[in-house]
Amino acid sequence: MSKSVRTYAANAVRGGLIGTAETIPGVSGGTIALVTGVYESLINSAGHLVSAVKLAATDVPRGAGFSRSAAELRRAHWGVVLPVLIGLVCAALLAAKLLEPVLHHYPTQSRAMFFGLVLASLWVPISMIEWPWRLFDVIVAVVMAAVAFVLTSLPPTSVSPNPVVVALAAAVAVCALVLPGVSGSFFLLTLGLYEPTISALNDRDLGYIATFGLGAVIGLALFVKVLQWLLEHRRRMTLVVMTGVMAGCLRALWPWQGSDRTLLAPTENVPSSVLFFLLGVAVVAGLLLLERLTGRGHQTGSDSDTVRIPQSR
Repeated sequence: MSKSVRTYAANAVRGGLIGTAETIPGVSGGTIALVTGVYESLINSAGHLVSAVKLAATDVPRGAGFSRSAAELRRAHWGVVLPVLIGLVCAALLAAKLLEPVLHHYPTQSRAMFFGLVLASLWVPISMIEWPWRLFDVIVAVVMAAVAFVLTSLPPTSVSPNPVVVALAAAVAVCALVLPGVSGSFFLLTLGLYEPTISALNDRDLGYIATFGLGAVIGLALFVKVLQWLLEHRRRMTLVVMTGVMAGCLRALWPWQGSDRTLLAPTENVPSSVLFFLLGVAVVAGLLLLERLTGRGHQTGSDSDTVRIPQSR
């Protein structure tokens, strides 16, 4: 198998992990993208794609052609984006079918594993920030963690899944795909739209899926350029905020919770939950080690698909 084929296959697997995470309440696909080393390539590529669409919309009507739009498209890391998207869609459809009964029958153990996974993932943005941390960095991270903690403690509610609500919810939830620590599935769960969305995927409800997809595209187009600019011009503070948000969102994954999301003391399934917590930590440690052994700091796509991978300091 050639190196390029192995690279594309590896990126498809990364996309599969991201897609799986997106179907799990409390786990952010952005976190998995960060851990697997494709986060910044995906953000930059999405930004170039949004710019290409905007340029085409303004240039073509006045007869300027597609030259500027095509130039933006060429700047995207397609060797990363396309395999990741294929893996993401396939895994999301499969996970929606397979994970639903697991999350229903083993909620405590499932949350314990995801808690360990996200907790271990905190190392990634922390390691990307130049040491030492300043006092202001610590304050910002603590404040963002507190805000995320409060937001994830809100009790679930239920809204009518009409097209407008579904599109608006998708526009907000898709931000979790590009913002580590924030779970789009958890947001949908808070609104009471998680189960309808999973059911729509399983039942191939094309109307619901199309509405959700339209809202997601709009939300992504509005948000991704802002995040791209922040990573380019305010990288350190953006990573500090991400770290705080990821830490605060751990509250949503505490294994022992009431139906109204009140935190409970460990009372049941403690040994098995601890084992699953350690499994989650081990999964992230294994992914980080694998990335280091198979090309961390190198390229995950074509020669132009350079990915900035976090390095320990």
